[in-house]
Amino acid sequence: MDSLLSLFIGQYVADLKRSLALFAPELVLATAFVLLVIVDLIFQKSKYITGVVALLGFAVATIFMIVSPANTSFGFWQMYVFDPFSNFFKYIFLISGFAVVLISFFSNELNKSDRTMGEYYTLILGMTLGMFVISSAGNLILIYLALETMSLSSYVLAGYTKEIKRASEASLKYVIYGALASGLMIYGISILYGLTGTLSLFQINAFLTQYQGPVFPLVVASLLVLVGFGYKISAVPFHFWTPDVYEGAPVAITAYLSVASKAAGFAVFMRFLKAGFIDPTNASEQVWTMVSSIDWKFIVAVLSVLSMTIGNFVALWQTNVKRMLAYSSIAHAGYMLMGVTVMTEGGYIAVMIYFFTYLLMNFGAFYVVQLIANEIGSEELEDYNGLGYRSPLLGTAMAIFLVSLTGLPPTAGFVGKLYIFQAVINSNMIWLAVVGVLNSVVSLAYYAKVFRNMWLRGVDSNSAPLKYSIYAQLLVYAFVIPTLYYGIFWTPLVFWAKSSVMMFIGK
Repeated sequence: MDSLLSLFIGQYVADLKRSLALFAPELVLATAFVLLVIVDLIFQKSKYITGVVALLGFAVATIFMIVSPANTSFGFWQMYVFDPFSNFFKYIFLISGFAVVLISFFSNELNKSDRTMGEYYTLILGMTLGMFVISSAGNLILIYLALETMSLSSYVLAGYTKEIKRASEASLKYVIYGALASGLMIYGISILYGLTGTLSLFQINAFLTQYQGPVFPLVVASLLVLVGFGYKISAVPFHFWTPDVYEGAPVAITAYLSVASKAAGFAVFMRFLKAGFIDPTNASEQVWTMVSSIDWKFIVAVLSVLSMTIGNFVALWQTNVKRMLAYSSIAHAGYMLMGVTVMTEGGYIAVMIYFFTYLLMNFGAFYVVQLIANEIGSEELEDYNGLGYRSPLLGTAMAIFLVSLTGLPPTAGFVGKLYIFQAVINSNMIWLAVVGVLNSVVSLAYYAKVFRNMWLRGVDSNSAPLKYSIYAQLLVYAFVIPTLYYGIFWTPLVFWAKSSVMMFIGK
């Protein structure tokens, strides 16, 4: 008996040591989180030192990500997954973290003299840590805890400019919708646990391969869990919080929520489907075989079509640029859901390519909106008249980002949509590809209104040119150049996405 206990303890300690070694990037972020709190207490009057510490935390975490082994394995008793799939999204989170901190340095609405910024950067680090965990979680309770870690930080960040009425309104709406989605999700998890007797996605998969019981409770449980994922990715009909929160939050946080938070939602949703409901013995490139009678293809296809169509058509009527980009974000969730719908390796690869390109063009577009708002104090479309002549750099950059969001060459957005449509067509879902193309045409209509106002209206205006620092200009180039570069040389990006999916645990 004593020998068995000693063996168990030895295995327990060995697994813990191995897991903690692989968990190093997350530990770095947690350490940086604590360090930021201490630094903020010491340097309360400094607005930028906490941001610099946050950047250092992201940099160190990136180094640990680069030097960590590229193999696939489980950690913490199969609750945590270390694989290239999660690493891909973790790099997305780190790049987004760098971007949101840098953008925040140039935000007039955030850097007012009477506002401390220590809590702001601390919350960004905490939110990033939650995203790291959720992308690797292989256990439903761990998924839920990571989702709540993300959400609690994002609720506060959305209303950080609390003196602005619309920011407080955004934060309150975000909390209410988040609480509802969270409650439904945990109820779905409890039903799944009751049916299967486990919280592990991989053990749920094994159970479903032999499941002969009633289908209805399984469908209800899965749909309730889907509510939580749909809320994070802003998919219709779980999107109602998105326009108000995106409009009311600081521009930098709006960009962060539209990219990083959405990426985390997609990462966990893709793993949930692949690890929990796809037969690992027949998961070929062509078509993945389900281990349950739930028609996930139909469910995700409906979400995709609704998100694309409603997002794009409602965006047509918006007069506020931030709100327009919010509905655009809903539509882009629909495009990415097309890749999930086909249930193939090619579809997952397309989603990951799309996310990287979406990061560049969406952060860039929101950053231009912020720089313009700093100068003219407005985000209304009518106030953009003639801005292309008052600031040729911002006008040209905005045009490039909007063309990329539409999906036209030679921009990175074209590459993302190319692989999405290719995956859909290869799966013989021609009707879905047609819906996607038609929606892209609709999106061009409202994107065109922005650069029409910037370049074709107010041409004779004698307004003063916009002023911004050389550092702000360099950050614009940091988004523009990759957006154009990956529209021409996209092979390394495709190779990265393919290698990440090929070594996806759960295959």
